[in-house]
Amino acid sequence: MAERFFEAIAAGKLPPPECAKTLGLDIIAYDLDAHTVELSFDGKPEFANPIGIVQGGFLSAMLDDTMGLASATAMSVGEFAPTLGLNVQFHRPAKIGKLTGKGRITMRGREIFHLAAELFQDGKLVASATATAMFRKIAS
Repeated sequence: MAERFFEAIAAGKLPPPECAKTLGLDIIAYDLDAHTVELSFDGKPEFANPIGIVQGGFLSAMLDDTMGLASATAMSVGEFAPTLGLNVQFHRPAKIGKLTGKGRITMRGREIFHLAAELFQDGKLVASATATAMFRKIAS
């Protein structure tokens, strides 16, 4: 297998996507064989809704990024898996501050990935998600 897409990002050979930078994404840990990732995100003040908690759309984006990087553990540079469907559940409000995302591939077929992720803050589950993504090669 050619260099994995995730390895290239983790090693700084490929820049992280701009959306990941906006979310303050940082890689904490990963297992390329188990196809799991652990990431941190910044719940920034500019992500707050009118009552001062992180708006659900930003939490959804964090979960989507977590699952996207989990899928990247199984792909080579030049491959991609766009999200086809995303299902998010919110369990408790997220305060402004650090959040931790844990994601994994739950099933991989020839063209379809099934993914899952959870977001935690202060050790408590904030939101969880499942997604379906489609494996594709990036056109050169």
